[in-house]
Amino acid sequence: MRRRVVLAGVAGIGVAAAVAAGGVRFVDVRSGGGLPSAARVGFGDLGRLLGAGGGDKPVVPDAPVGDERLERRVSAARGRSVDVYTGVPAGHGDGRGLPVCLVLHGGSKTVRDFPAMGLGRFLTAAVAGGAPPFVLAGATGDRLGWRPSGGDDPQRMVHDEVPRWCAERGFDTTRIAVWGWSMGGAGALLLAEAFPGFVRAVAAFSPAVAPGDAVFAGRDRLRGTPVGLWCGRDDPLHPDVRALHRQLPEAPVAGSYTGGRHNFGYWSTVVPAAFAFVAGTLT
Repeated sequence: MRRRVVLAGVAGIGVAAAVAAGGVRFVDVRSGGGLPSAARVGFGDLGRLLGAGGGDKPVVPDAPVGDERLERRVSAARGRSVDVYTGVPAGHGDGRGLPVCLVLHGGSKTVRDFPAMGLGRFLTAAVAGGAPPFVLAGATGDRLGWRPSGGDDPQRMVHDEVPRWCAERGFDTTRIAVWGWSMGGAGALLLAEAFPGFVRAVAAFSPAVAPGDAVFAGRDRLRGTPVGLWCGRDDPLHPDVRALHRQLPEAPVAGSYTGGRHNFGYWSTVVPAAFAFVAGTLT
């Protein structure tokens, strides 16, 4: 049954989007947290959020939640029922007609965690800050790395079924982007490689990649798809993410490498930049 979810707790994501004249640009801030002042675009209390500095404690913006739902759907691709999350920015009703950003969770989360992580609040804050509106949609993929495992195929679920469920809600599935972190970041890149042209953009936070893996092997299929890469410099995955950056067929058009570890304390500081990037590609 559909139910509206009331957010509980905090654990989220918060602050500056790097924007150049033509849109979001890639920045490499080697001196620590924060972005060059000329590149800042604020969402809410920017000064307070920037104070988080990529630490271990996530920060959720003080923004209202729109139409946010958790549902159960039968996934033929996975051979089981799965939880499905959708989030619409406040002030945009049920989201009918809005484009979609697919959300691929990491190994330690499922979509049941999204409301408490504050994803709906981040979405509203991004739109209030000037980003064109879009909806978030994701389904639980468990810990399969967003790849097929026997008869269980979470990647096919994301490609075939989640857009169909979104279309049933009236969302515009002709405009789709994908965002994920850690395992989900790698899964987002794999999805774009497996189905070239399916998504308009990929935003990946600290993707769990390594030279020689499937993401590296398929990287040439990302040509023509805008990619945003974000990773903390204190993350053990940082060298591998930088290696992927160098080997992409086209340089990332958004992202940053600032101080931060492999946790939502860091990821919370870069979600606004990723949402600005995603929104720009969906207009």
